[in-house]
Amino acid sequence: MRLIAENLGGERGGETVFSGIGFALDRGQALVVTGPNGSGKSTLLRIVAGLLPKAEGRLLIEGGGDEFPSIASACHYLGHQNAMKTALSVTENLRFWRDFNGRGSVGVEAALETVGLDGIGHLPFGYLSTGQRRRAAIAKLLVSHRPLWLLDEPTAGLDKASEARFAGAMARHIEDGGIVLAATHLPLGLEGARGLVMGEPV
Repeated sequence: MRLIAENLGGERGGETVFSGIGFALDRGQALVVTGPNGSGKSTLLRIVAGLLPKAEGRLLIEGGGDEFPSIASACHYLGHQNAMKTALSVTENLRFWRDFNGRGSVGVEAALETVGLDGIGHLPFGYLSTGQRRRAAIAKLLVSHRPLWLLDEPTAGLDKASEARFAGAMARHIEDGGIVLAATHLPLGLEGARGLVMGEPV
């Protein structure tokens, strides 16, 4: 599988945010996008995820076969919002996403243990702290298999121990042939990841 971006351009409010962005990521590769606020990191990820239209350029995925014929079908997108219902329990939220996206190789309880939330799956999501909410959203990546992880500031709100757990989860995903595209201000601990530095705000 290969994710290809050619000469991508993005706009926000009708103004150009970036242009001429290109990269190709094969199975088992990661790209970490950095740059100042306003340089288009989040916009880039949203365009790749199909949540925003691209202003120019081309995006495609190759080698996904019948299971993952498009980027949308192949990706997990973790944005600034956690996309969890506050009134539902953590376990209910994760079961919903598992059933919606299709089962992965890791069950709900194992995913919660991986992110250090074992024992609190019965609690309503709305009861959790900011860091716990982010860890629960990360568990969402584990309960359904998607080869492409699109991660926007994934470690925001996490403590050092949780950052280390997440680095391990990303490393395992890459070792299993997954692809990671992450935008961040903070080091993610991804050994061997390539870097893309977005320019100053236009």
